[in-house]
Amino acid sequence: MLIAEDLLLLLYDDESGKPSVDATKLDNALAGAVLLELAMLGKVGVAGPGERVREGRLVLLDPAATGDEVLDDGLTELSDDEGKKPKNVLGALRKGLRQRLLETLTDRGLVRQEEGRILGLFPTTRWPASDAEHEAVVRDRLHAVLVAGAEPDARTAALVSLLLAVDAVTQVVPSDDRRTTKRRAKQVADGAWAAAAVRAAVQEVNAAVASAIVVAGTTGAAGGGI
Repeated sequence: MLIAEDLLLLLYDDESGKPSVDATKLDNALAGAVLLELAMLGKVGVAGPGERVREGRLVLLDPAATGDEVLDDGLTELSDDEGKKPKNVLGALRKGLRQRLLETLTDRGLVRQEEGRILGLFPTTRWPASDAEHEAVVRDRLHAVLVAGAEPDARTAALVSLLLAVDAVTQVVPSDDRRTTKRRAKQVADGAWAAAAVRAAVQEVNAAVASAIVVAGTTGAAGGGI
């Protein structure tokens, strides 16, 4: 399972089959998850001083295929975007990504696609859970780290950082003390769970996701969007 797939399961309501966060947050977070996983695999990184691209820009470290179609398509996209800021590649990475991941999860039997109509007129698609066992395991790991204080593995820490970026930590991991849970999430996201290069990528991805959300919100407001 990809980090993006786990994130998608966490951010879709099992009963309603609808996202529990707005579309802008969700799609940017999924794109960020792909970018972050490629960084964790050593495929891309964020340039430091003296590298062949400007500091803080994306640099391609290893163009070899990962064997996963979603990651490999993302890697191909990023190979063309080397030297760009992380926030400027999310748009390309998120195109069609959510639908693609939902279809993969459907093929695996984790969610199911249900077509319907609102007021009998407007077509709508829901993706309720068919098998929530895997998601429950992921939620248990997150609870252990954020509420019980367990040490995170790299994958769980990456999920925490992405949930933090879209302000969905306490939504996904309810607790009696939301403030403490959020504080713990920030500690995890900023912690020494990965090499320095990946931590730099986490910081840039989180900033990129947050920046893209702000820009989209501002654009929508200026254009009179709903």
